[in-house]
Amino acid sequence: MDHLDMLEYKSVHILREAYSELGNLCMLWSIGKDSTVLLWLARKAFFGHVPIPLVHVDTHFKIKEMIEYRDRLAAEWNLDMIYGENTEAIEKKLTFPDGNATRLECCKALKTEALSNTLNATWSRYRFNHGKGKYEKDVNIEPYTGVIVGVRADEEGSRSKERYFSPRDKNNDWDVGDQPPEFWNQYKTDFAPGTHVRVHPLLDWTELDIWEYIEREDIPVVPLYFDQGNGKRYRSLGCAPCTGTVDSTAKNVREIIEELKTGKFANIAERSGRAQDKEGGGGLEELRKEGYM
Repeated sequence: MDHLDMLEYKSVHILREAYSELGNLCMLWSIGKDSTVLLWLARKAFFGHVPIPLVHVDTHFKIKEMIEYRDRLAAEWNLDMIYGENTEAIEKKLTFPDGNATRLECCKALKTEALSNTLNATWSRYRFNHGKGKYEKDVNIEPYTGVIVGVRADEEGSRSKERYFSPRDKNNDWDVGDQPPEFWNQYKTDFAPGTHVRVHPLLDWTELDIWEYIEREDIPVVPLYFDQGNGKRYRSLGCAPCTGTVDSTAKNVREIIEELKTGKFANIAERSGRAQDKEGGGGLEELRKEGYM
């Protein structure tokens, strides 16, 4: 069993453990490479079928290729696809692109609040109707008590503080100092009523692991990750106004792997192109304490 096999085995085990032990469960799909690998692993864990709803928080500022990719795969793979949004903030233009909020305030409204209220079923959710090929308001909804997320410990500092099964309170707030111990493959899955649980099957994976697995499994990813001929590509995907590119001529997965192996980005953070991470000092960790993924 090689390194990727071991990572796959552990992630599949965590996915099955979460599905078996937790209550009403969903999986977040940001449309990026990590959560798409997580989706692929879920298809393996459950023999080609994903029995867990996929939740995407739509800020209305995602790069258009991301949304096109989301809807294409939702149809091709017959996914139970749900999206949520902060309709009020979007309609009133209380956003950074509209000049009425800082980046962090915008993230809090369009991502943190939208995610928490979508998971708690306090705001409307929209479900993909495969028969009609479009999203419709989901009328029969209940709160999700567990959420599977594709975060990695090496991606960003606050994420290295997570556990595989990480409890939040009923408001999705995260107490970083109150995390259960996890020894070997013994995971705590019994939590007090009202606890919201985040599950992190990719916690041990690195950026290189992700790309090598994508190559091995031939997983489709958003073309934005590749150089389109101008010597630039996206290394991390988010909202268009707050996500920048990196200098790179990598036009396919193999070339990205070679870049990573040569240490091209050794001193450049993976999320260096995400402007909101730099705002306010420790901004992302504060957002995550309040429920951001």
